[in-house]
Amino acid sequence: MNHKQVATDVINAVGRENLVAAAHCATRLRLVLKDDEKINQAALDANDGVKGTFKTNGQYQIIIGPGDVNNVYDELIKQTGLQEVSTDDLKQIAAKNQKFNPVMAFIKLLSDIFVPLIPALVAGGLLMALNNVLTATDLFGPKSVIQMYPALKGLEQMVAVMSAAPYVFLPILVGISGAKRFGANQFLGAVVGMMMTAPALADGGTWHAFGLNIAIQSYTGQVIPALAAVYLLSIFEKWLHKKLPAAVDFTFTPLISVLLTGFLTFIVVGPVMKELSDWLTNGIVWVYSTLGFIGTGIFGAVYSPIVLTGLHQSFPAIETQLITAFKDGHGAGDFIFVVASMANVAQGAATTAVYFLTKDQKMKGLSSSAAISALLGITEPALFGVNLKLKFPFFCALIGSCVAATLAGLFHVIAVSMGSAGFIGFLSIDAHSIPLYLLCEVVSFAIAFTVTFLYGKTHHQLVNPGPAAPATAPAEPVTAAAAPTATTASEILSPVSGTVEALSQVNDAVFSQKMMGDGAAVIPTDGTIHAPVTGTITVAYETKHAYGLTADDGTEVLIHVGLDTVNLKGQHFTTQVAQGQHVNAGEILGTADLAAIKAAGYDPTVMVVITNSNQYQAIEPLTSGTVNAGDQLLAAQA
Repeated sequence: MNHKQVATDVINAVGRENLVAAAHCATRLRLVLKDDEKINQAALDANDGVKGTFKTNGQYQIIIGPGDVNNVYDELIKQTGLQEVSTDDLKQIAAKNQKFNPVMAFIKLLSDIFVPLIPALVAGGLLMALNNVLTATDLFGPKSVIQMYPALKGLEQMVAVMSAAPYVFLPILVGISGAKRFGANQFLGAVVGMMMTAPALADGGTWHAFGLNIAIQSYTGQVIPALAAVYLLSIFEKWLHKKLPAAVDFTFTPLISVLLTGFLTFIVVGPVMKELSDWLTNGIVWVYSTLGFIGTGIFGAVYSPIVLTGLHQSFPAIETQLITAFKDGHGAGDFIFVVASMANVAQGAATTAVYFLTKDQKMKGLSSSAAISALLGITEPALFGVNLKLKFPFFCALIGSCVAATLAGLFHVIAVSMGSAGFIGFLSIDAHSIPLYLLCEVVSFAIAFTVTFLYGKTHHQLVNPGPAAPATAPAEPVTAAAAPTATTASEILSPVSGTVEALSQVNDAVFSQKMMGDGAAVIPTDGTIHAPVTGTITVAYETKHAYGLTADDGTEVLIHVGLDTVNLKGQHFTTQVAQGQHVNAGEILGTADLAAIKAAGYDPTVMVVITNSNQYQAIEPLTSGTVNAGDQLLAAQA
């Protein structure tokens, strides 16, 4: 990589006068800018030295890669004359430069907690949908499937138990994910959730304690009370970690944290938050009942723009409340899912129209795959890859979404479980409304496709603007040393002991979206970091929180200990290796004080990323669950 040229390109793309401050971590440039609207995003997207970009917490971050980012940063500082600052200093500069938005901060909080839970909620939702198909009357005839085939009764009962589990014990899931987000022990978060769903609470009654009469109530299926309880846990745990001596911290911090959290949850937090949760659910149902199809039509017109802001990530928290209320006979059901389905199908239809309109083979390939994804409920590839780039398909889709959502509201189509918000979403719909749901989906698709296609036909230059100027820069040759030489799978060992987690679950977009490459994450139980391959240390950061290695067979591996732990400036870390040193697989690279890192408010998850993933056919996990340092973790198929 030509570091000087990449730095120049970055400066030109963001604007020299637009730069306020710059820092870097193990993988990316972190910039604070005066005006994000002045960024030439197309230039950065086209730059081979830039692996990706994103905005977060007032920072514009540009992913360069380990071993290169520090050189690009040095060139950027040299060319701009900016003063070098640490990532911690940059965070403070960004905070001053950015107006705090409490609503967006709360939405991001919900997103961080609920996005990891979506697979569990969708699994439970689809199982509920299967149960609906088995038990609904008038779906396949006057009798339900179970009535027609009594031998399936046992199957239906098993499915009912499996489908209810994620929703009944939702506070446990929220406890685990919330604890991770708030920096508390995830297992203690699970304990708090278990307390709130304990079977003994279901009988009701009253506890007499501290001169108080405490109403006994279960919190099964509740979201807001569980969030509040686990946040309370995190406050107690962090405070105790700082105050208690190390000799008693391990034993008494969990005890006191859970005890205090339990008391306050049952006495104050739980009842108050449950009442608040009921008000929220009832308020949403009131709006739906009052505005009816007009409200769903408006919602359908604005749902896709909401997706662009990320606000839709908070909807699962509301939807679970609507579904729970419906199951208890107190609510109207989940109409948000229905509107989302209409919007997703409309965007998929618009992208399908682009496929038939364009002559560009690259756009054809992108639009075909993105359209299928959107029709099945995942719209980001269609939105950002096609519709927003061409602009008019996005707005044409809003017309189809608005009309279809209006019809769905008119027909009172509702969902009774979570699922995939697309054509296959009919599995989550109340059985009696499935035909009407499918009709609305067809309407959404037909209108969005037709409007997009006709507009595109009359504005041909929008879809086929003509040939681009040929690139003049020669392709950078790939040296033999840079390419993997193994003809079989290259094995990467786990650098730490702990619990394996999918990289997509990591609470950092650079890793979860695999911008740096594919790999895996490990939630560590031991702070000793081992070499995952036999090879050379290519990067050993002064902050000691990350290592770059090139294996003898050419595999490039990044070990990143913790999220944003670069801010610790090496505190709580030690290292035993230097750049250029050759190490054997399993050799100790350094250590991390996990308890101190957690007490400082940082997530200690260890990311293991193969940064030259594009040179391999596949990156495959070799294990799941608990892993020991030195166990097989990944295989890179050459």
